[in-house]
Amino acid sequence: MGRKTARTTQEFSYTALYQPVRGAGYQVTVPLLPGLVTYGRTFDEARKMARDAIECYVEALKKDREQIPLDTALLQERVTVMV
Repeated sequence: MGRKTARTTQEFSYTALYQPVRGAGYQVTVPLLPGLVTYGRTFDEARKMARDAIECYVEALKKDREQIPLDTALLQERVTVMV
């Protein structure tokens, strides 16, 4: 029989950006995880989809033995311009 290896569980936190899509819900991106884009019809659904997408993304990185990026605090501000 094959030998089972213990799976270690780690906790990761990422900054998710929720952008309202007019009349259609929310698009979610995670700046630190390139290409991760998901969507939800409601904010709650978008949050669930984001959590699932992040989990799958990080699991894929672990499986491929790639480095898992660690989120740092982002500085965020609204920039207004007059054109």
